[in-house]
Amino acid sequence: MRYTDGRNHDVLSDMFDDMFRAPMFGGEPVMRTDVHEKDGKYVLDIEVPGYKKNEVKISLYNGNLTIKAEKNADPENKEDAGKILHQEIYNGTMSRTFYVGDAIKDSDIHAEFADGILHIDFPTEQKKEEDTKKFIEIL
Repeated sequence: MRYTDGRNHDVLSDMFDDMFRAPMFGGEPVMRTDVHEKDGKYVLDIEVPGYKKNEVKISLYNGNLTIKAEKNADPENKEDAGKILHQEIYNGTMSRTFYVGDAIKDSDIHAEFADGILHIDFPTEQKKEEDTKKFIEIL
């Protein structure tokens, strides 16, 4: 896999980049992701704690797979909670994009959501039309 800016995927760099973007360092919240390759598929396990299934959206555009989670605090519940002295629970939008290749179609992607983990899988091999036998009409 590659990043959207063309860099090669480097798990070690990801770990350090994500650590310094974490909320405790004042950066944007991150979707921590484990990436595996198994049985001819890439498998992404993405943490989205505190979000419900209907608050998470997945889109595919130009070979980019984007996962977006959006939650807004209910103003009525804020008033019931009283004055906030310290807040670490994140309310808002977070997203992450992975370049999966132009050959991946939305029908190739499968997703499940359980216990705050979004599980996504898609084929590792890109389908090439050159590998299929085509007949050329003779005029």
